[in-house]
Amino acid sequence: MIRFSAMLLFVLVAGCGSAVDPANECRWDRSRCMYEGKYDPGERDYAEEEAARLNKAELRRVRRSAR
Repeated sequence: MIRFSAMLLFVLVAGCGSAVDPANECRWDRSRCMYEGKYDPGERDYAEEEAARLNKAELRRVRRSAR
């Protein structure tokens, strides 16, 4: 029974460690998330608009949590 409990605990911990959030990776090492290749037509504009939208959403979230 102890062996089974230890194995179950190991599996749970290993599973939690493997779920890596890409956003957190970018916070610690931004260079891993920077795209250096060429964009398809219109893709760069979309990427910049999406980044601006995400930044605004994060700013609203931070402001709400500061209240």
